[in-house]
Amino acid sequence: MNERNPQIAYISTYVPKKCGLATYTHHLREAVMNAKGYPSLDPVVTLCNPDERSEYTEPWMLPLIKQDQDDYRAVADLINHSSIDVVSLQHEFGIFGGDAGSHVIELIRRLKKPVVTTFHTVFENPVAPYSDVQKQIAHWSDHLIVMNRKGVGYLQDNFGLAAEKISFFPHGSPVPSRADRANVRREAGWEHRKVLFTFGLLGRSKGIELILKAMTRAVQAVPELLYVIAGQTHPEVRKHEGEAYRNELKTLIGALGLEHHVQWIDQYVPEDQLVSLISACDLYVTPYPGMAQITSGTLAYAAGLGRPILSTPYIYARDLVQGHEEMLLPYGDPHAWGCKMIELFTYPGMLTEWEHTMADIGRGMHWPQVGAQHLRLFRQVVQGQGDGIADVV
Repeated sequence: MNERNPQIAYISTYVPKKCGLATYTHHLREAVMNAKGYPSLDPVVTLCNPDERSEYTEPWMLPLIKQDQDDYRAVADLINHSSIDVVSLQHEFGIFGGDAGSHVIELIRRLKKPVVTTFHTVFENPVAPYSDVQKQIAHWSDHLIVMNRKGVGYLQDNFGLAAEKISFFPHGSPVPSRADRANVRREAGWEHRKVLFTFGLLGRSKGIELILKAMTRAVQAVPELLYVIAGQTHPEVRKHEGEAYRNELKTLIGALGLEHHVQWIDQYVPEDQLVSLISACDLYVTPYPGMAQITSGTLAYAAGLGRPILSTPYIYARDLVQGHEEMLLPYGDPHAWGCKMIELFTYPGMLTEWEHTMADIGRGMHWPQVGAQHLRLFRQVVQGQGDGIADVV
């Protein structure tokens, strides 16, 4: 074993799968590899459905069929008999088979290598069966990572865990580059516009209608305002109701007379293009109605890229901008949102001040720093120091 740079096995969904967790794990693996200072072929156990197995062809990829319990046992045995030093488990309930993703418990119970689990979802008041599954995963893991400071307390309170077993690391984000901002704005048709931007798989949990209603007031004072809604309809939403929600929004846009003030990007947006679009917008908005959301990859990207944000006060947003609560507005109050938009785009220097604030917040979220934090933790866990690790941030 190389004491300085342990070999790490990642367990997660993975690219080319088009989901946030797959993208996150790809970037984490790349960032840790860069922190090592040399190329390393750390393997990835890729959760997938049977028809996706053929997409994972690299020799360091190991497909795991999410509903096949035998696969979980086989993967554990394979890792146990390998040169792997530590396992990085990226946890979301939905990516694993079984009730509330319970199949993964068999895997980590069987592992003889140390496990560092990153919880991408942590509940303030968990309920069965999710609470039971998460408690077991926490118990069998050597160390836990959360991407929200509140998550540390939730895990302690709900499962009786020691603070030393849990670390807070920020959600990683790309390093900003403003070099092509003018070109992106020109190509997107954003020249001479004040651009609000929302990205994500479209569904009723996005709160888009709040921004549309707020804009009816805002465009009177800021006629160059443009709201860009990027991303396809969530596949689960499309299964159940097709494009009903998008069509409802289009009807609302027509009723409010906002056709000139809304732009749709109704397609899968590759990450490099997404980063360029976020970097080129003037204000990133997450008007989510659900206040329990503990992570948001898109809001993390906006912060890391130094963009001003305006958001409802869900858990992740509150944690991200603490001390700058003027960036948070309640859901269901389009009047307040409209007034704040007008203020931001008409009050001299206000948007620039917010941009500087977000650049300061986002500086510690860039992948090089986050990758180095993970590598330090993996080394400590391998060296048997996992129970004495304090929060990094």
